[in-house]
Amino acid sequence: MSATPKSEILNLVSLVDYQPGAIVSRQILKSDNGNITLFAFGEGQELSEHTAPFDALVHVLEGKTEVKISSKPFLLQAGDAILMPANDPHALKAVSNFKMLLTMIK
Repeated sequence: MSATPKSEILNLVSLVDYQPGAIVSRQILKSDNGNITLFAFGEGQELSEHTAPFDALVHVLEGKTEVKISSKPFLLQAGDAILMPANDPHALKAVSNFKMLLTMIK
């Protein structure tokens, strides 16, 4: 995949496409201070419970997802965002096809 252009308007939803039965990702920015990654989840796809050493912001761009943080479920849809605290166990499951922007700051 080509590098993300700088100093240009980005239509984030169009930068990743769905693939049935898969999770697709595209890194938008990576630096020593963190990264920004786009994801497209096919319906029913999930990331199993895990932890991360840094806070992470999930911003849903399209569709619906269930995010669990420390076993507490949250239903998010397009336009919603949630901050996942560092070191708290979390998981995501696509309620429908959905796209999200994940921002992790170190």
